[in-house]
Amino acid sequence: VALRHAEIALAEAKAEGGGRVRVFAPAMESRLARRLRIEAALETGLDEGRFRLAFQPLVSPIDRAARGYEALLRLEDVDGAPIPPAEFIPLAEETGRIEALGAWVLHEAARIAAGWSLPLGVSVNLSVHQFRDGRLVETVRAALAESGLDPRRLELEVTESLVIRDPETVRRQLEELRALGVGVAMDDFGAGHSSLAQLWRFRFDRLKLDRAFVQALCRDEPRARDVVAAVIALGHRLGMRVTAEGIETEAQARA
Repeated sequence: VALRHAEIALAEAKAEGGGRVRVFAPAMESRLARRLRIEAALETGLDEGRFRLAFQPLVSPIDRAARGYEALLRLEDVDGAPIPPAEFIPLAEETGRIEALGAWVLHEAARIAAGWSLPLGVSVNLSVHQFRDGRLVETVRAALAESGLDPRRLELEVTESLVIRDPETVRRQLEELRALGVGVAMDDFGAGHSSLAQLWRFRFDRLKLDRAFVQALCRDEPRARDVVAAVIALGHRLGMRVTAEGIETEAQARA
């Protein structure tokens, strides 16, 4: 038992990045079991059809009609229970499976969108790992070719942290993607460094305000409305469409 406990504590220390000491606690055992369960789902999920896409609507504030959809990856474990993306996405990145998952999402989202009765847009989130392997542009090109989707209907989303971490690699590939006719969006703007320089340097087509802005508006936090108005005006001045994330109530929509 003592040896097993030591191995569990060691595994937790390694999972946190190594170079540290961890003393066994009972909660570690349940966390390890959960991790192994998610790893098993990730390993066989594509082959066994446990991954699927959910589509979140992009709604016009004028007539409340859908203008497009964002493809969101979902995963179920072997018993059919949903695994939150906040749990399986970081583990997919850590274990090197995110590249295959990212390619699957691109192909599946393009295939589904190509079959819609209306020519609405579809957005797909990108991981930093997809830029590092050097195959992103070719993957997007193949997904468009196989599905027949108009490139103008596909939008790829990147985060501030991704852009700041490796700006030259990201910028070069984003330029190649834009040359295909694909749109590019800055996701979760305001959640990280919020560098204004990134907005004009990378020529984004859409700016997505982080949901924290919407929550601040609804709490009537001082100056929140002024900050949101300024960001929207800046986005429009730079030729970007602006989207507010996390609107789920009528009060939030009015704000």
